[in-house]
Order: sequence, then C-alpha cells, then structure tokens
Amino acid sequence: MTISQSTFDANLFLKNLTKLPGIYQMINQAGEIIYVGKAKNLKKRVSSYFQKQDHPPKTKVMVSQIHDIQIVVTESENEALILENQFIKKYRPRYNVIFRDDKSYPYIFLSAEEFPRLSIHRGKQTQKGDYFGPFTGSAAARYSISLMQKLFQIRQCENSVFNYRSRPCLQYQIKRCSGSCVNKISAADYQKDVQLVRLFYQGKNDSVIQALTERMETASQQLEFEKAAQIRDQIIQLRRVLEKQAVQGRESDIDIVAAGIKEKVAAIFILHIRNGLVQGSRNFFPKVPLDTSLTELMESFLGHYYTASQNELPSEIVINTDIEEPASLARTIGELRAGKVRIAHYVKTSRAAWLDMANRNLQEMIAARLASKSHTQKRLQCLMDELNLDKLPMRMECFDISHFQGEQTVASCVVFEQGQAKKSDYRRFNIKEVTGGDDYAAIEQAVRRRFNRLVKEEAKLPDLLIIDGGKGQLNQAQKVLDDLELDQVTLISVAKGSDRKVGMEQIFFPSEAIARRLEEDSLALHLIQAIRDEAHRFAITGHRGKREKVRKTSFLEGIPGVGAKRRRAIIQHFGGLQEVKRAGVSDLKQVEGISQNLAQLIYDQLHD
Repeated sequence: MTISQSTFDANLFLKNLTKLPGIYQMINQAGEIIYVGKAKNLKKRVSSYFQKQDHPPKTKVMVSQIHDIQIVVTESENEALILENQFIKKYRPRYNVIFRDDKSYPYIFLSAEEFPRLSIHRGKQTQKGDYFGPFTGSAAARYSISLMQKLFQIRQCENSVFNYRSRPCLQYQIKRCSGSCVNKISAADYQKDVQLVRLFYQGKNDSVIQALTERMETASQQLEFEKAAQIRDQIIQLRRVLEKQAVQGRESDIDIVAAGIKEKVAAIFILHIRNGLVQGSRNFFPKVPLDTSLTELMESFLGHYYTASQNELPSEIVINTDIEEPASLARTIGELRAGKVRIAHYVKTSRAAWLDMANRNLQEMIAARLASKSHTQKRLQCLMDELNLDKLPMRMECFDISHFQGEQTVASCVVFEQGQAKKSDYRRFNIKEVTGGDDYAAIEQAVRRRFNRLVKEEAKLPDLLIIDGGKGQLNQAQKVLDDLELDQVTLISVAKGSDRKVGMEQIFFPSEAIARRLEEDSLALHLIQAIRDEAHRFAITGHRGKREKVRKTSFLEGIPGVGAKRRRAIIQHFGGLQEVKRAGVSDLKQVEGISQNLAQLIYDQLHD
C-alpha cells in the first residue's frame, strides 16, 4: 500500500491502514527511506507517530520529513522482525539504529596446498581449502592460530615468503614452525600434522590425542627417543589446552547467553561453543528504559541479535533467564538457519557448566562497568569539598526559567541522582499570574510549587538545590525554603560571569555576599555546568512547545457559540485570521450560521 502526495495526509492514510502485522517504511520527499519499523498491529503502531505529542526531538524531526509511507504485511510478528532487519541492512535508514558490528565474523582458513598454511579469513569463502569457525573476533582467531603453531607447527607465512626462503626463520628456531619451507619436514609428515589440525577444529580431541599417542609409541619402538619425548610434550600441552577450555563436550554449535541488570547497568554476555569447544565470547551493554525486566532484556536481545545475524547460527541457545514463548522464537531462528533450533533455560552437565561460566563473566563485566563510574564519584566528592557540604550530594535539583519577551514563561526542574540525570523525575511549570519577564517571581513560584508538593507527599528532598541565576533568584528560592522550614536543603545559584564565558561562572551562597569562582578544570564546576545546561535545555524545550501550541491555536477558539464547523466557515469566507480581525460586525454577519448577536460577540472578543 502506498500513499503518494505532495503533502502527506496522515489521517487519510491511517483511516485505511490494516491492523495486521508487518513493517512500515517512512519515505522523505527525495524518495529516500528514512526509517523502517515493525509492528504487531500496523494501524496502532503507525498512528502513535501522529497522535502522540511527547516524542523525543529526533522522532519529531523524522515525522516532519515524512512524504510517504509504504507497508509490507506479513503473516506473523516473527516475519515482520526478520523483514525489518533485512530492510535496515539493505537501505540503512538514517533514523534507524545501525549495528556497527554486523560485519562477518573471522574464520580460520587452512589452504589446500602441498604445505598448507593457516590464516585469518573474512568475507566470501571462495578459495580452496578448509574454513573453521566462525570466531567471535580477530583476537580469538589469532590466539587459535598461535595455539596451532605451538601444538602442530603449521606455517602461517605468506606464499611470497614461503616460496623463496633459503634458511628457516625465527618461527622454526622457537619451535613454532616445522621448517617446511626448507624441507626440514617431508610433505607426508606435514600433512599428518595438518590432519590433526582438522580433527582439532572438528572437536575430535580424543582422535587427536590417540593419533599423537600412536606416533609417540612408534617413535619409541624405533628408538627415536628424542622424537618420542617431543610428541609426549605435545600431548601434555594439548591436554592442558583442553583443560583451559573449562569444559568440553560432544555438542556441536551452542551459544550461551547470560543477561543481567544491576544498578541500571544492563549487560549481555555470549559464550560461543563450536564443536564442543569454547571459541570465544562477546559482550554488549544495551541502553534500556527504566524498570526493564530481565525477561524483557533477554527477549529483546535474542530477537534482534539472531534474526539480524549474517553469520552461522547455533543449533541451541542456552539462556540464564526464562522468556515467554521460547518455542516461537526458536522456530523463527530455525527458519533462518534452515534447521531446528532449541532455546533452553534449565540445563544440566556440560551446558550447566558453560552457563555458570557465562554468569561469572557477566558479573565481572557488570562489576567492571560499575567501577568505571568512579569518575562520577570523584566529581561528587569534589563538589562536596568545593561547596563545604556535610555529605555527598546524592540527589540534586536545578531550576531554570525560559520565556520569549516575557510571554509563555516556563520553569524547568531537572533531577540528578548519583551524578546521573534521572529524567523520570523531571518537571515543568507553566508560570501564571506573574508579570512578564519577572524571573525572580517566576523562580519563587516554581520552587514553591515544587517543594510544597514534595513536603505534602513526604517525597525525597534534594541534598543540593541549584538555581540558574544570580543573587536575586537565589534570595527568592531561599525565601521558599525558609517558609517551609527546609534547612536541610543546601542552596546555591550559578550565574555566568560578566563576559558570559563558559568556565567563568559565579557561585552564590545565601550566607555569602560575594560569589565564589571555581577553577575552570574543577570537576565540581563541570558537574554544576552539566546540571545547569540540562535544566536550560529542558526549559527551552518546554517553552518552544508552548509557543508552538499557541501558534496552532485559532483566535476563534474559546468564543462561546463558535465551534469547529463555524470556525471553518469563517476562515473559508475571509481567507485567513488576519482578514477576520479586520472585519466588522456587518461583515461577520455575512457568514452562513452567524447571527447579529454572535457577530457582535466575535467582534468584541477579537478586539478586546
């Protein structure tokens, strides 16, 4: 379905839109797809873009650019999910989140030559040889190749180097290459080592050890004790490597996925098991809304990660938390894999050991991420020291005023907890019954309304209250705190210096006549600036929204007896609001449905 007009008619489009699942593509005037989304109910989802008014700025800009919407109906929500990812990858719309790590995973390539070499390979597998993997990153692949050099002494050098060597290189000296370039090993013996590499990557570790054991015994029988000792050391090293894999099994392709949320930090850890061996891991720190449950986090991640993957999909996914309808998601992934996929939560034996490993890694990840917040802690500590506070300001609130030439005055209140913005606690206040441009009265009203409610509801009070302004604004806020007997709240105001240069801010205290100056590189000043700027941004956004609403409101609204039908008739008759304002009572009477009394009322309202 496509609606193409010079100006997009959202109401007409939504009126005829289906309620079936599918995807929608938003298109701009240039014919570019700017956003692709999925929906269980297309009508309900697409309608939300045009009916809601509290969209974030990015969404508002996107909606303003819509010139056309195209939809594709699917049989199920699962199909919509798959199709959405395909379209995003194909068209890379500017307003979609584009995963930066969707390139193909690296493989280990074993070339098909007389003396094969091992190398890392990405992309299409067009060369003759064996491909093992995928590995979750180049670091894991490089480690694997290094391991093969130690165990089986397979070459890694390019053919341009291999074909022209006259003496063995350093790799041969440190026993990481068998020196095949200068005939230190026969082609037949080299191929035996190559076969062991194949068996190793296929997960047939018992066969590898058995083959090495037979070699060692043969060397001993032939009285080649030095060679037998080398093979013995090789077997010992291989056993140690297999022990470092933590657990091993005969399973083929399994992903272990652990998800966790702690102190608002959400994390995902994936352990990739291929041919019974741990081949690597990946971790993610997704940004999630407040109060997101562990189940929601896991379901969302599995749906996006595995349906968007261009790489080899596992036959089994083990997760550390249960999800709703795992069988349905497993069928969707199975269709992409062209084979059966199982999603399991309650597991035993080797799977339980792998899951335990993933959970331990997950906890380490989250602990490390939380530790990185030490910088925020330092800023809070510095703020406490600079302002001589009795304790760390764990909760801070900041007020700012915004207006246009004294009209549509809006006050903002932003909240920071533990040095981070807590947007769910933000508030705006429409300032009423205050002389236009009187910032002092506006601050007093906003702070009083805010703290009256906090006291009434026995809500949490801020440790530090910041006012954007000078001494006058500070005094008004202090008056409110005194009236409410809130002496436990520390109050300051921050004003830009005389030249309004960033870093020259002045900090005012109620008990001090002279403002303080903090050093430009002060962590405390940086935190105050961040909070003040956020309050300013929030106030400006609210004020602009208020002005926009006023511009969209007709002068005729609110006049008794003039409903939508009569307003439309008046505008059509005169051609615009300015002509209506110029019209007299006799002119207004000419409009169908407008009586003498109503015409007089309209005239009086417009000229009052």
